[in-house]
Amino acid sequence: MELQFLGSGDAFGSGGRFNTCFHVRDERGAFLIDCGASSMIAIRKFDIDPNAIRAVLITHLHGDHFGGLPFFILDAQLVSRRTAPLTIAGPPGLRNRLTTAMETFFPGSTEVERRFATEIRELEPHRTHDVEGIEVTPFVVKHPCGAPPFALRLTVDAKTLCYSGDTEWVDGLRAAATGADLFIAETYFFDKQVRFHLDYATLARHLPELGARRVVLTHMNPGMLARIAETGCEAAEDGMVIRV
Repeated sequence: MELQFLGSGDAFGSGGRFNTCFHVRDERGAFLIDCGASSMIAIRKFDIDPNAIRAVLITHLHGDHFGGLPFFILDAQLVSRRTAPLTIAGPPGLRNRLTTAMETFFPGSTEVERRFATEIRELEPHRTHDVEGIEVTPFVVKHPCGAPPFALRLTVDAKTLCYSGDTEWVDGLRAAATGADLFIAETYFFDKQVRFHLDYATLARHLPELGARRVVLTHMNPGMLARIAETGCEAAEDGMVIRV
C-alpha cells in the first residue's frame, strides 16, 4: 500500500498546505481519504489521474475535509470524462450535505445526467463495511460538524491504516488506532488543549498504549508546524509518499 499526502494542511492553509486529502494506491487501484476544498488543485499539482480513483472515504462534513467533492464530481463529468463508477462513503448525512454543497456552488449540477454511476454510502459506526474492496470501520469521535464525525480504520492489502480525522482525544481513537500499521493523527496544536482538536502533548501520552507501528502527524496550525522537530515524530508534507 502506498499513500501520498495530496493535502496535509488545516482549514486555513497554514504553511501554504492544501486541505486534507490522502491518495492511496492498492492492488485494486486507488482511493482517497477525505477530499478537502482544495483537493482538485492538489490532484492536478501531483499529477494524479482522478479517473483511477474508485472511492472517496470521508471522515466528517467540514469543508476542508469534504468540500472538494463538488469539484471532483464536476471535473469527472466535464473535464476528465469519467465513465467508471464512483463510490463516496462517509458519515450519516453525507448525501444531503453533498447535494446542498453542489447546488450552492453550482446550481443545477445535481440534476445533470452523468456518464458514470455515483453511489453515496452512509456508514454505520463501529461496524466494518466493504467499500470497493477496502475494509472500513468508522469510530465516532468528537468534532461538531452537523453529523457524526469519524476516525477511520481501514484494512487493505493486509495492512491496517487509521486516520484520526479531526477530534479531541476520545476512547474511539484508541479502538481505531491500536495496532495499526500506520496511524495518521491530527495534531492541530503542540501542547495547547482545545475542545474538539488534538494536540501533540496529549497524543504523545497515549501513543505507547496504542502500539501503532508508524505514526505520522498532520493538520497542523502554524505553532505546531514551528515545533515539529521537538516531537521526534514523522510529519506529513504535501506530496510526501509513504509505503506501508
